[in-house]
Amino acid sequence: MVRRVDEDHRATGEAHRSPTPAARHRLAKCREANAEALRTIVRRHTWPTADLVGAPASTAALMILLHTRDLGFQVVCRDLIAQAVADGRCPAPHHAYIADHCAVELGQPQFYGTRIDPVTCCPYPVRRPDTLDERRRDVGLAPLDEQMRTLRLSG
Repeated sequence: MVRRVDEDHRATGEAHRSPTPAARHRLAKCREANAEALRTIVRRHTWPTADLVGAPASTAALMILLHTRDLGFQVVCRDLIAQAVADGRCPAPHHAYIADHCAVELGQPQFYGTRIDPVTCCPYPVRRPDTLDERRRDVGLAPLDEQMRTLRLSG
């Protein structure tokens, strides 16, 4: 999984440096192959939790999941990750990221404010914004203001 994410990063960098149809095609093919590999793992073993494959590979699996175009697969994995978090086999932020991703893709408000609209550079709508930082703290995420400062500094 880690090697696959490294390949995705290289293909993404190439597509940004040289946004040609060929570079975009290579990135799409890379992400399709990564998603298929993850589907196979999930079919055979369930979600690749940190206790099963190690923390780096589990995090890489999440990155692959976030880049797949298959929302149905993402929703299935979101639920597997939620159960793994409840069982203590997966870090809570993993669920926060995939839960928000799925919510935004389904046109619903997100729970943790992890998805940022690239056009407005603001978070997509958030469910119950008055308790957002409390939910973020509960899953080990920094307050939203801190995340936004970090994004502005790195952007």
